[in-house]
Amino acid sequence: MKRAWQRMLSGRRLDLLDPTPVDIEIEDIAHGLAFVARWNGQTFGDWPYSVAEHSLLVEQIFCHQNPKIAAKWKLAALLHDAPEYVLGDMISPVKAAIGEGYGTLDDRLIAAVHIRFGLPAALPVRIKRAIKKADIVSARLEAEQIAGFSKVEADKVFGKLAPEYAETFKIHLRPPSEVRTDYTARHEALLAEL
Repeated sequence: MKRAWQRMLSGRRLDLLDPTPVDIEIEDIAHGLAFVARWNGQTFGDWPYSVAEHSLLVEQIFCHQNPKIAAKWKLAALLHDAPEYVLGDMISPVKAAIGEGYGTLDDRLIAAVHIRFGLPAALPVRIKRAIKKADIVSARLEAEQIAGFSKVEADKVFGKLAPEYAETFKIHLRPPSEVRTDYTARHEALLAEL
């Protein structure tokens, strides 16, 4: 059988087909996500817009949309794309072309990540939907601010955006080391709130 695990910088070996929570470390997630570019790297600026930066933004939007939400759900929002630290960030059309196999890997990994950090393996539907809503707002902001979409095109593809979001959330590209540090710090802060 071919190798189905990846060695992490922490020294852990993460089995991609059967991931276990004990092999998941936040430092590995933060490091990997800080180096994975969203939009296949097709963004303006001197730094790629990383999945870690996107995850921080999604969590901020989620908190803005749900001001009294429990810390565990904020943590779930921060970790919503955690599997991409080993799977990479595939744009939606590629995920659709690959089909069920990608979804299965993603589901197994996110369940292990959730368990590792004290969340339910499967999130309640209302929480999953609320995170997705924040994720779509983030994608809409990214499309116009850094991915070259016109306002008209972004509105058509991602939906119209309430002006408060464009005024409140500005995207600033940063070096991966800064994003990694901020992602890890936010994770620690949320764990402390639990």
